Amino acid sequence: MDNPYPWLQDFINQVPDILQPLMVAVVAMIPYIEGEGAAAFGIIAGINPIVAAVAAAAGNILCVIGVVLLGSRIRGGVVARRQARAGSPGGAGVTSSGLGETDAATAATATVVAENEGAENEGAENEGADDAKPTHASKGRDKLRRWLVRFGVPGASIIAPLALPTMLTAAFFVASGVRKEWVILWQVVAIVLWTGAVAAAATGLLTLLGW
Repeated sequence: MDNPYPWLQDFINQVPDILQPLMVAVVAMIPYIEGEGAAAFGIIAGINPIVAAVAAAAGNILCVIGVVLLGSRIRGGVVARRQARAGSPGGAGVTSSGLGETDAATAATATVVAENEGAENEGAENEGADDAKPTHASKGRDKLRRWLVRFGVPGASIIAPLALPTMLTAAFFVASGVRKEWVILWQVVAIVLWTGAVAAAATGLLTLLGW
């Protein structure tokens, strides 16, 4: 079968070799494309599969780390203001540092506590709204919440791309009070696994098709 994307390969061939992985990394920073889509894009464009996979994973990981650090900073500020208003320094909520060496069960519990009130309010608003329909993101968050309770942070991180992009997943975990180091660790694992799997599948498919 003839390759239907010769124009893409011609375009990539005009880009200096040193910039080709950078292009893949930038594409991987786009939500809903991320490491998996960027790796497939790079391989279809004719970039070495290993180079494409590594660049895609690196771009995705850098973006997720940025989301986690920013989200953790914002959440810390919100929690600090709430505690200051309540006048109880050790009071409400679970901070990102309060989880310590978080295990899956602790993270799941923190998520349920932190998200319960917001989920109930969201449900009430949806019931009262005219023609209100769940969005793709809200459905994804619901799935992620259930997976987090059932499988903990490690399991939910690995299967989360089936529901939400890793960037949104990371933001969800941080907002739920999961320690940022724990979030980064398991998001990196998930990105490497999914990007590697898609890169291997894309390479095999292109070889099979003779592109």
